[in-house]
Amino acid sequence: MKTKLIANMYDFECKLFRSVNRHFDRKFLNLYFRNITHVGGATLTILVCLAMILFAQGPVKWVAIASAASLALSHIPVAIVKKMYPRKRPYISLLETKVPANPLEDHSFPSGHTTAIFSVIIPFLLFMPSLALILIPLGISVGLSRIYLGLHYPSDVLAGCLLGTSTSIMTFMMVSKWFPNLIHFT
Repeated sequence: MKTKLIANMYDFECKLFRSVNRHFDRKFLNLYFRNITHVGGATLTILVCLAMILFAQGPVKWVAIASAASLALSHIPVAIVKKMYPRKRPYISLLETKVPANPLEDHSFPSGHTTAIFSVIIPFLLFMPSLALILIPLGISVGLSRIYLGLHYPSDVLAGCLLGTSTSIMTFMMVSKWFPNLIHFT
């Protein structure tokens, strides 16, 4: 019974994956997803956090510190889980997966890019909810890009979203508690 349930869930996930990845050859989507995916990469997320810490002032600086701390903390479980559950990337496991040249070769679960983008954006959403109109589509786009590019299953992306979000909520609340006069909710 349990094995059948897991097999059915995997089949559903593969169908969902293929429904996104099958659009790989569309010019506009390629341009969009091949670029937006880098927003969740280590280079850009670290640089954005550092720039905000260095150049922002007042409460925004403390929100940026919460984002940077969340980014760092969230990648500890990412590294551990990738070693404990070495899931092969979909382009390796699923025939006919479309993937760009020189794809990643580490393990698939969870998505580090998705974890990173959500760990960085959630503190800003908690501080200023009106940013949701910009930041939530950005986070979702990074997650979708990982599926579109054939690098992650939907559950990898969902796990990354949950991990980045939960870590950033915890980090933001800790920074808010330790420095209550520095972060004021709007």
